[in-house]
Amino acid sequence: MSRRIKLIWDFRGPDALHTAEHHQIHLDEFVKMEKVLETQSGFEQLSEFHAIAFLTVNQENMLAVRDALRPHRGEEG
Repeated sequence: MSRRIKLIWDFRGPDALHTAEHHQIHLDEFVKMEKVLETQSGFEQLSEFHAIAFLTVNQENMLAVRDALRPHRGEEG
């Protein structure tokens, strides 16, 4: 089984949650257009003024997705 990498985009400010939720729509569009397999996207509110959007991909797809979408950070899992 391949390692999974969670690519993360951070959003801050009073509209952070709304922005993260909207960003997930674009992540899903990218995955569908580029036919990236075995992904999971989502968004989370970490605090009142900090939210994230994320896309979890297999390690073998990580470099191509990272280079195309330029996430702020990533983590294993």
